[in-house]
Amino acid sequence: MDGIDVALIETDGGNLITCRTVDAGEYEPELRKTLLARLADPALASLQPQKELVAAVTDAHILAVESMMKQNQLSSSDIDLVGFHGQTIFHAPDRRITIQIFDGQRAAFRLGMPVVSDFRTADVLAGGQGAPLAPLYHRAKLGGSAEPVAIVNIGGVSNITYCDNETILAFDAGPGSALIDDFMRKRRGLAFDKDGLLARSGMSDATLIQKWLAHPYFKITPPKSLDRNQFHEISSDLDVLSDSDGAATLLDFTVKSIASSRDYLPHKPYRWFICGGGRHNRLLMEHLQQELGTPVDPVEALGWNGDMLEAECFAWLAVRVVKDLVLSLPTTTGVPVPMTGGRIDYP
Repeated sequence: MDGIDVALIETDGGNLITCRTVDAGEYEPELRKTLLARLADPALASLQPQKELVAAVTDAHILAVESMMKQNQLSSSDIDLVGFHGQTIFHAPDRRITIQIFDGQRAAFRLGMPVVSDFRTADVLAGGQGAPLAPLYHRAKLGGSAEPVAIVNIGGVSNITYCDNETILAFDAGPGSALIDDFMRKRRGLAFDKDGLLARSGMSDATLIQKWLAHPYFKITPPKSLDRNQFHEISSDLDVLSDSDGAATLLDFTVKSIASSRDYLPHKPYRWFICGGGRHNRLLMEHLQQELGTPVDPVEALGWNGDMLEAECFAWLAVRVVKDLVLSLPTTTGVPVPMTGGRIDYP
């Protein structure tokens, strides 16, 4: 919820991908506060959001697209379609529920162009996890690379895409930045721990980390996925720790949960590439390198934009929805068969 990423790409929904420009929009502070409060309330999380909240989130996304168009002197006739992921507020695939706040018809009417949204529901209703949906885009971006590589997106949760010449496997590895960000908000009134500076001054609690790694989720064979608040209950364990020790412990929990994903990969990746906001945390990147014992680099080493990869992905997936192409596989979301999906709204 730190912003709304907008990526403009040219693509056929396959391996032809040209990324042209990027921009970022914001949630108004009051809207972000409302969304965070809803996430923090288990009684509200799984309920369909009120129309006013859906409209506010949709309008924030519309404004972000309009800003990008204005900066690049584009009109609605210059863009074929828009793919909107929306704001996830609840994800429970075991109950066949996933809720992303967004109104595609409202956006299509306002923008005057076709809008693709609701990318996850069909997968979840078919028995899949509905996440992650970026793996096919990662594979397309990697092109003909045959050596085993791992792409890890560290957002609210951490998800991994493993690719080699024969296999594409994906799953949520564990927590990403959500636990650390929530801790910083509670303890320091800050949105995140910049560069891991607070964590660097603390001491990680190995006993707590081992306790958390015993969570049943880590024993589940992939594909599997997490809700942002899956590990919310561990926050009470942090009450006895100082701010710096708490930040250090949560950072190492994220690192070790990512490292534990190696147990489910068919081959050892020769390199790990990191995207998402977590790659900006220097201490997290250092600890990942130490824990994995393998080169760990931001995806910029591949010539990718690690801040915009998810936005690019859903633009690319929007084209695949229009062409009725597959969005997910049994090895990426656990869906029984390769699955199409999405919803198209027209102006």
